[in-house]
Amino acid sequence: MASPESIRAQAAPAILAWYDRHRRDLPWRAPPGESADPYRVWLSEIMLQQTTAAAVKPYFRDFVSRWPDVGLLAKAAGEEVMRAWAGLGYYSRARNLHACAKIIAGPLKGVFPSTEAALRRLPGIGPYTAAAIAAIAFGQRAAAIDGNVIRVLARLYAIAAPLPAARSEIKARAESLVPAKRPGDFAQALMDLGAMVCTPKSPCCGLCPLQAFCLGHASGRPERFPCKVPPLPRPLRRGAAFYVRRADGAVLVRTRPEKGLLGGMTELPGSSWERDYDPALGLKQAPVEASYRKLGQEIDHVFTHFALRLEVHVAEVAASQRAPDGCRFVAARDLGKEAFPSVMRKVIEAVRRSSGAG
Repeated sequence: MASPESIRAQAAPAILAWYDRHRRDLPWRAPPGESADPYRVWLSEIMLQQTTAAAVKPYFRDFVSRWPDVGLLAKAAGEEVMRAWAGLGYYSRARNLHACAKIIAGPLKGVFPSTEAALRRLPGIGPYTAAAIAAIAFGQRAAAIDGNVIRVLARLYAIAAPLPAARSEIKARAESLVPAKRPGDFAQALMDLGAMVCTPKSPCCGLCPLQAFCLGHASGRPERFPCKVPPLPRPLRRGAAFYVRRADGAVLVRTRPEKGLLGGMTELPGSSWERDYDPALGLKQAPVEASYRKLGQEIDHVFTHFALRLEVHVAEVAASQRAPDGCRFVAARDLGKEAFPSVMRKVIEAVRRSSGAG
C-alpha cells in the first residue's frame, strides 16, 4: 500500500501527464503553453462558485463579449450586470464581481493582485478563489481546494474523518502536492479529474492516473470518501407572489433591496416569506386592489438555507392603473431584459402556461 511520501512523489507528475492528454476545452482557459488572462480567470472562478462549468459557459461568453476587460465591466451599470447574471444564481456574486471590478479598474489601475493574501482583500474572493487565481493566472504555488479537489484528495489518502472536520487534513495534503512548476495546470488538472473521472458516484478508477497509489481505490470502496455528516433538512418558508398585468400587457415588478437575499434583483411583488405563513394575511399584501385568481400550481424553489413555496395570484387591471410606490410596470416585450432570479422566472413561466394569462 502506498505511503503518503510515495503519493506525494508520484501524484503531480502523473496527473499533469494525464491533464496534457485529457484536459477539458473550456472558454476561459488559455491554450497549452500560453499565459492565462487574469481577467478571464477571475471572472470564470467567480461564476464557477457553486455552479457547474456547463451552466457557466454561456454566461461567461456573454460577459466577455459585452465587457472584454475589467475596465469596461467596471464602467457598466449595476443593473446591467445583474441582468446579465440573471439565472446563474447566488446573486451576491454578481454584486461582488462588479464591486471588485471597480476596485481593480480604479485604485489598482487595472492590475490584478498576484498573491493569495492580496486577492483575498477584494470583494467576493475567498480562500479557494484566491488560490485558484494565484495559481492559474500568476503561477503561484497555491492549493486551490474546491469540491472536486476535496473528493479527489479524500479518496487518494482515504481520509476517514467526516467533512467539514477533514478540511484541515485535506488542505495540508493539497499544499504538499502542489508542484513548483506548472501549479496552475496542476490546480486545473485536479478539478478536471474530479469532474471527469473521480466523480461523486461510480468513479472511473480504471481511467484514473492516480489509481496505482490511491488508498481509496485500494480500500475497495472509493465512493465512500469523502465521508459526510448527513445535512439537516432545510426549513420551509411560504409566501405569495402577485402577477399583475395591465390591459396593455405591462407587468408590475419591483427591485429588491441591494443588501440581502437576491439583492438588487427584479421580482414580482409578493408577501413576506414566513415559516408560519397565513394565506389570508398574504393576500392583504397584494400590491394593488384587484380581483385575483389563484393558480392551481404552487412554485417550489430551494435556496442554500431554506426551501420556499409560493402561491401565485394573477390579476388583470386597467391600462390606466398606476404603479404603487416602490413598483413599476414593465412592457411585456421588455420582461426578458429584467434581472429576474430563477424563482421569479418559475413564477412567470407558470403564469404563462396557465389559461387566461400570458
